[in-house]
Amino acid sequence: MKTQPFLQQLHNQVHELLAVLSTELEPRNGQALQFKPSATSWSVLECLEHLNRYSRFYNPALRKALAAGHKAGTDAEVGFSWLGRKSYETVRPENRKLQKTLRHMNPSQSALSRDVLKEFRQHQETLLELLRQAETTDLNRKAVPVEFFCVLKLRVGEALLFVVAHQQRHVQQAQRVLQQYTAQQETAPRLVV
Repeated sequence: MKTQPFLQQLHNQVHELLAVLSTELEPRNGQALQFKPSATSWSVLECLEHLNRYSRFYNPALRKALAAGHKAGTDAEVGFSWLGRKSYETVRPENRKLQKTLRHMNPSQSALSRDVLKEFRQHQETLLELLRQAETTDLNRKAVPVEFFCVLKLRVGEALLFVVAHQQRHVQQAQRVLQQYTAQQETAPRLVV
């Protein structure tokens, strides 16, 4: 895919994530945001905190890669390495296979508040800014270290795709948790006073 349509697609996907945040997640009360379908499941806040932890790494790494100033035309093809394809395949939203989470990226049992939602919004706004900066950058340059093994580097385009797909995956997970919460609330016996 060419650079411009590739970046436009990612831009649209980040706007969709922000829309879900505004319409489905932020309006919920604390009980819904903390609900866990099972002891080993994540709550909505834990799903977003997991993404915040990744954004704290990848947003600065992307900013640094984009600041390096390697320019490319807007009609360049975005290429993918084996590592980039494998990374994307692991986190793409359609892949429902459970993945093992690194301990420092696992928010389970963390004390979380609604501040997680605010931080998630800030990371999305930063990502939109980074996508605008990427419009004239060589997206095929290996410049973004992989979080768990910094010796390996993703191409800029691969890293952008990985970040957005990973966010989509866990926002969809958060939506499923809310559906389970709503279903549980609807079937719970009501006390009549």
